[in-house]
Amino acid sequence: MTTRRNFIKKTSAGTVALSMGGMVLPSMGYGRIIGANDHLNVAVIGVRSRAKSHVIAIHQDKNAKILYNCDVDDTIIEAHNVWCQENIGYVPKVEKDFRKILEDKDVDAVFIATPEHWHAPMAILALQAGKHVYVEKPCSHNPHENQLLVAAQKKYNKKVQMGNQQRSARTSILGVKEIREGIIGEVYKGEAYYSNNRGSIGIGNKVEVPKTLDWELWQGPAPRKDYKDNVHPYNWHWFRNWGTGEIHNNGTHEIDICRWALGVDLPKSVTSFGGKYTYQDDWEFPDNQQVTYKFDNNKFITWTGHSRGVIQPRQPGRGATIYGSKGIIELSRNFYKLYALDGTPIKFEFEQAVSATTNTRGDGSLDVSHVANFFDAIREDKSLHADIKDASISTMLCHLGNMAQDAGETLNIDSTTGKVLHNDKAMKGWKREYQDGWEPKL
Repeated sequence: MTTRRNFIKKTSAGTVALSMGGMVLPSMGYGRIIGANDHLNVAVIGVRSRAKSHVIAIHQDKNAKILYNCDVDDTIIEAHNVWCQENIGYVPKVEKDFRKILEDKDVDAVFIATPEHWHAPMAILALQAGKHVYVEKPCSHNPHENQLLVAAQKKYNKKVQMGNQQRSARTSILGVKEIREGIIGEVYKGEAYYSNNRGSIGIGNKVEVPKTLDWELWQGPAPRKDYKDNVHPYNWHWFRNWGTGEIHNNGTHEIDICRWALGVDLPKSVTSFGGKYTYQDDWEFPDNQQVTYKFDNNKFITWTGHSRGVIQPRQPGRGATIYGSKGIIELSRNFYKLYALDGTPIKFEFEQAVSATTNTRGDGSLDVSHVANFFDAIREDKSLHADIKDASISTMLCHLGNMAQDAGETLNIDSTTGKVLHNDKAMKGWKREYQDGWEPKL
């Protein structure tokens, strides 16, 4: 494995890049004088793709330091070391087993960008070790973990932010504020969508585990499976043992925005239509799905997920539209657009810098704002934009969407707990089986 010391011997210092794809990031307010007690040491766990956005965002804070990069794949670590030198000007220490990082008392917070089956178990272990946690969406692999993580945050009293970064968008914050003030009257519908054209993942072949990969630790809490050549490093999203499908992978974002704008929490009922319509491959979730959530006061949210087959007529890759009795608001990662009932444009507001929408990294200024909010919460006890108690509700909606799809019928929901009423078949999806010794517990 490449260590930090050996890497630096081999690599000359690169130019620090504070831009992503030519996009210069706006200042996020860290020009203030920060005291020594405000210094934060962090670790980034899972460093292949999404973590790049975390690293850039962390680096914007002049009094934060990445002490560790952690990944179970040496090849990914090697490439990330090079990337760090080029983009932030230094290479953090390398660790393959995240549990060793949790033992380091100098680490204040961890950023989790691992496969989804690790999100809640790793976050809970980090909280138990006294660390603050920034965890990518979804915050859990199943509803049971959802509840466990919320309980763990309450028990250990550390900050936990979920990575639904549009909650930190200036334009979305403005849009929701104006919705609350009645700019479009009584809101009743949130329409969320995601559009992409993912290719086939093929039929995987059982092959020898690469020598660079710790497959045992990669699997962690998940029941053991043979290694196949179409799972790592990305396609685990589409396997139930490790992933949660497109409704979680991308739907979480826009479903969350709709829920926020409508001012609703858990639904009264959930219905899902869809299936796997394109390639004959190992993909285990719907590749096209339509979910409808019904709430009190006759409000509802729809999510349309086109994973394989771009929505026509073409729409932007993702978005959320909020409908009210007096108008319509479109909330994207990059803008807020207000329309009259007849579709006449009234007001447009744009973010200062563009955030990516459908690539696997999702780079952009929203990550910088979201991480800044996380750090402010740690240092100054400010409110989190995506506190886990609230963010977990949006994650729960996505779980219920998958459960309704699997059940093949409308589910009636206890809107206090999120549990499915009078349906033992659907409730089989509430909790997963765990590998011996790995089940998360408080």
